[in-house]
Amino acid sequence: MISANSNNSSSSFGLDLTPLIDIIFIVLVFLLLTANTQLLTLPVEVPTEADSELSALSQQQHIAINILLDAPHWAIDGQKFDDFDAFEAAFIKAFSAQPDSKVVVAADKSAPVQPLMTVLALLQRQQISNTQILMEP
Repeated sequence: MISANSNNSSSSFGLDLTPLIDIIFIVLVFLLLTANTQLLTLPVEVPTEADSELSALSQQQHIAINILLDAPHWAIDGQKFDDFDAFEAAFIKAFSAQPDSKVVVAADKSAPVQPLMTVLALLQRQQISNTQILMEP
């Protein structure tokens, strides 16, 4: 509040900016909470309930991609790779050697989601749309 005290001539005139700062912080928090953030998504086509059923793993030739709990998270048929670039090169080489083989993704249920999403993005880049996800019954 602005006030002038004529009795104390040595006191300085000042404004109390505390309410203004409080309002600015409230508006800033409101704007931060309501701001739209970009969500990254990966489209995955999941079969509908009416025409799908769980089936046992076939005995045909397949390439098994393992998503492991601990780093390194990626393996092909049990062979671990230190980084994703080495895994990607080995997968492309294995799939190009056997283009008729099925791709089976077996993920540990406690593994983080990001390595699985990275593998699904790799499969999408390679235009491999028919894959199986291995689950325990």
